[in-house]
Amino acid sequence: MSAPARRRPQFHRLTVASVERLTDDAVAVTFDVPEELAGEYAFRPGQALTLRRVHGDRDERRSYSICAPVGAPPRVGVREVPGGFFSSWLVHEVAVGDRIEVLPPSGTFTADLSTPADHVFVVAGSGITPALSLAGTVLGDGASTVTVLYGNRRTSTVMFADELADLKDRHGPRLQLVHVLSREPRDAELTSGRLDGERLHTLVTRLVDVAHVDHWWLCGPHGMVADARELLATLGVPADRVHQELFYVDDVPPEPVRGDEAAVSGPSSQVTVVLDGRETTLALPRDVPVLDSAQRVRGDLPFACKGGVCGTCRARVTAGEVRMRRNYALEPAEVAAGYVLTCQSVPVTDVVTVDFDA
Repeated sequence: MSAPARRRPQFHRLTVASVERLTDDAVAVTFDVPEELAGEYAFRPGQALTLRRVHGDRDERRSYSICAPVGAPPRVGVREVPGGFFSSWLVHEVAVGDRIEVLPPSGTFTADLSTPADHVFVVAGSGITPALSLAGTVLGDGASTVTVLYGNRRTSTVMFADELADLKDRHGPRLQLVHVLSREPRDAELTSGRLDGERLHTLVTRLVDVAHVDHWWLCGPHGMVADARELLATLGVPADRVHQELFYVDDVPPEPVRGDEAAVSGPSSQVTVVLDGRETTLALPRDVPVLDSAQRVRGDLPFACKGGVCGTCRARVTAGEVRMRRNYALEPAEVAAGYVLTCQSVPVTDVVTVDFDA
């Protein structure tokens, strides 16, 4: 007798409680969660909410990090991507009282924070969003310490500047906050320029007692995160102390989900998709990610960024083989256990089964 399918989180329409302007191109959106859904939307610091927007024949989702401390209403920070279907809508059109489809919190950019610890955040731009949730939560224990190395272009682009200043005022020496600006001169040369490997090395070795840091949190563009990981490795920081989350920035937006099924031309595989206990077997091309091609028939498949970053489309390959083009979301142990990002996985063998319920 097979085990029952794992219950997959469902979208619920949540009411927008507030929209706060952070900068010219960024807002914080807070959601009102009804009492009967409070348990589903309880979040861990560092997690994210996936939002859904259906407009005409476009059905798109995006994951946005929660910026609120634990116990507060869920609140996400959004920076506009010029011309962005989703971010421009949230920054310029969404208003209090609007209802938006939102999945319960998800994401692994978190840790066991029950014990007071020393934390260092290396973030850039909107990478401050999950850091604000994490820092605000751990500082509340009265013993943890936090160092934030925060890169931006100019003072006017700094998200949550006032809230960070308030945290500093409340927690004093337990919070060390360093702003680094790439396009605006500062008094100190060290904090003027890009937050790259060389600058990070100088800042970390001067300001941080590396050996005593319990958690390193890296969130930002790929180049900065890669530089930071390389630096920490050279400094002997154990890999299990380093947590990372990447931005999703891609020149090509995710393809809208449509219901039409195009005929397969060229090499193909028989791919069985398992979701919510239902199996669907499809002939899918070998040069298109499983998620993109299967969605034409199974429009219920979970996704958000389609860039290999958020992990929403994670599934386990239980038969056959696929090739992942890139992976910024799964840990090595997950990959070893057969999990893949279906938005980045193309079929390799004649027969493949991917199980979203596993």
